[in-house]
Amino acid sequence: MRKIVLFAAAALMAAACVNRSKLPVYLDQTKDISLRVEDALSRLTTEEKVAMVHAQSKFSSPGVPRLGIPEVWCTDGPHGIRPEVLWDEWDQAGWTNDSCTAFPALSALSATWDRGLSRLYGDCIGQEARYREKDVLLGPGVNICRTPLNGRTFEYMGEDPYLAAQMVVPYVKGVQENGVAACVKHFAVNNQETRRTQTNSNVDDRTLYEIYLPAFEAAVKEGGAWAVMGSYNLYNGQYNCHNKVLLQDILKGEWGFDGVVISDWGGCRDDDEAILYGLDMEYGTWTDGLHSGASNGYDCYHLANPYLERIRDGRVGTDELDDKVRRILRLIFRTAMNGDKPFGTFNSPEHYAAARKIAAEGTVLLYNNGVLPLPEKPEGKILVVGENAIKKMVVGGGSSNLKTKYEVSPLEAFKALWGDAVVYERGYVGDVSTSYNKVSTGQDLSDPRSSFELLSDAIAAASDARYVIFVGGLNKSKNQDNESTDKLDICLPYGQADVIEALAEVAPDMVVVNISGSPVALPFEGKVGAIVQGWYGGSESGNALADVISGKVNPSGKLPFTVPAALSDGPLKTERQYPGIAPEDGSGIWQEYYDEGVFVGYRWYDSKEIKPLYAFGHGLSYTTFDYSGLRLSRNGKKVKLSLKLRNSGDRAGAEVVQVYVSAPEGGPERPLKELKGFEKVYLEPGESKIVEMILDSRAFSYFDAPSHKWTVVPGTYSILAGSASDDIRLEGSVKL
Repeated sequence: MRKIVLFAAAALMAAACVNRSKLPVYLDQTKDISLRVEDALSRLTTEEKVAMVHAQSKFSSPGVPRLGIPEVWCTDGPHGIRPEVLWDEWDQAGWTNDSCTAFPALSALSATWDRGLSRLYGDCIGQEARYREKDVLLGPGVNICRTPLNGRTFEYMGEDPYLAAQMVVPYVKGVQENGVAACVKHFAVNNQETRRTQTNSNVDDRTLYEIYLPAFEAAVKEGGAWAVMGSYNLYNGQYNCHNKVLLQDILKGEWGFDGVVISDWGGCRDDDEAILYGLDMEYGTWTDGLHSGASNGYDCYHLANPYLERIRDGRVGTDELDDKVRRILRLIFRTAMNGDKPFGTFNSPEHYAAARKIAAEGTVLLYNNGVLPLPEKPEGKILVVGENAIKKMVVGGGSSNLKTKYEVSPLEAFKALWGDAVVYERGYVGDVSTSYNKVSTGQDLSDPRSSFELLSDAIAAASDARYVIFVGGLNKSKNQDNESTDKLDICLPYGQADVIEALAEVAPDMVVVNISGSPVALPFEGKVGAIVQGWYGGSESGNALADVISGKVNPSGKLPFTVPAALSDGPLKTERQYPGIAPEDGSGIWQEYYDEGVFVGYRWYDSKEIKPLYAFGHGLSYTTFDYSGLRLSRNGKKVKLSLKLRNSGDRAGAEVVQVYVSAPEGGPERPLKELKGFEKVYLEPGESKIVEMILDSRAFSYFDAPSHKWTVVPGTYSILAGSASDDIRLEGSVKL
């Protein structure tokens, strides 16, 4: 169908080339988009307009064949282009040429703290989407890690609004320079999977603006995002896919968003609200928008026949419809009908290289007693233990489910690096599933041994091993890193802690590698030789991990979230905070209260003087860095910061210089410090560089709800520079 529509458009243009003055404005790419939009809009019937604002299949909405206006095709992201699915189903369509490059999950990207790598990531995934003729990439996700239990933390960019905002902007720009719209999700205050479609988030304005909106705001105002996806939950008692405050007042009003608002699949719940409160395109989980069904039910969507009926009987006018269609046409002219868009590339060597680099630079060295890096040519046996050394992780997890051309496991990478010196023991059995929505890894992970036998065999193999590497953590099964369910705890599942403790008795220099996309308690410091935070690294995951462990890449990743020693240490203390309290009015809507306010993540731990297991921003290196010479100067409402960073070790490496601001007393209660700047700096051994940053007035402001504006309290602000939120090296002050 799409090729027919595009052919029709080409035919119209070719016919008009004889006399350019007869070319319809909407087809003339020399014209301003606003003129093209208005011209196309004037030619559409009401029925054609209504058809454009709702889906016609699982991932597409109709165009207008009569006018050569193409369909809009979406694809799931945010870390790979999803395999083609059946028209009305999630199951894959069985194509043989849709195996994508799998990039690292977004928690790994955020852990790089590297804006340049974020731009590279967006560019590469945008090229893959363009090659597959997709117009909208459903990502990136920037919801804040409010609780370490959230099942979709692996799809997001951490716990800090400034870090997420800085990392999302280049990603969006990278995607859209390929003529593909980035659809930033899930808007907004969508911070859990438990009862995600039945929970009302009760959030005060200050917390909303300071913690949960900045990344979305940056994506729209700085990144120029062409699409935003509404979330499943409610805010202020209204579903977020048609929420007046979020979509009309803030997104399209205060921020001037000129793109489209797309519903999450099945997130639209009310005919009238969908028309009036900011939703532009309705997509659904099944053919009636929410439930399974054998017949085509797209005409029953809220923005389909019910909309037409309201227009025809006069209950609503067409102003809202015209606004929706204007936005959709603008999207189409930016994407499918953009004559300057590139052809795109798919599964290129450059994309695999980018995936490997991002995964390696996001790897976080949490602890090291000197055992890492392992030598290039180690003497003796290297024992690898753990299910995650062999389990392929790209398949599963929900909407991020991918089919890849290949996925290198850690064990495969270690064997490629060290050859026959590497032996393997399972150690434990966790999740043996290997398929999701009929995408399969082709693995057989079954093991007939009992837990006792698995552990005994691993201990026996470790007794004469020169090095032991345990690769465990989470996976994408239910109640782990998975859409639609939250974790039950932050402890390692499947008895892995017992396996690690037992192996440490015979191999005290063991390297523990945790593969996860969310915080996991790792209380092994001092009992093992090193602890590494790996991630769902995509196609090149194993190679990236081997690069870091062998020292080919000096680790420079920093945690994008706090890793607590215990779940109870965190800010969510009551049922009303999480997962919410049951309704008493029979509405079926649970109520969740953000009573912790702005004290999320490290802000909470600082305020309560609770030492986490690993702090936000923490990450070690194989070299060392010295900080000196902090200088601060004012220029109007901005503060210029400079300091000297020196690589004082014997290896080249990168350090993330983190700058935090501490507010003076006065005004509302503020966090002890907040991240307001960072730069990743690469240095050769002995090399020094001057690092400079500019802190604008927003860096010193809080959101004053009564006046509805960002406000600076006069006084002396402390400027803190360091290697982590708990590792401050330099301190200065400035009076505002």
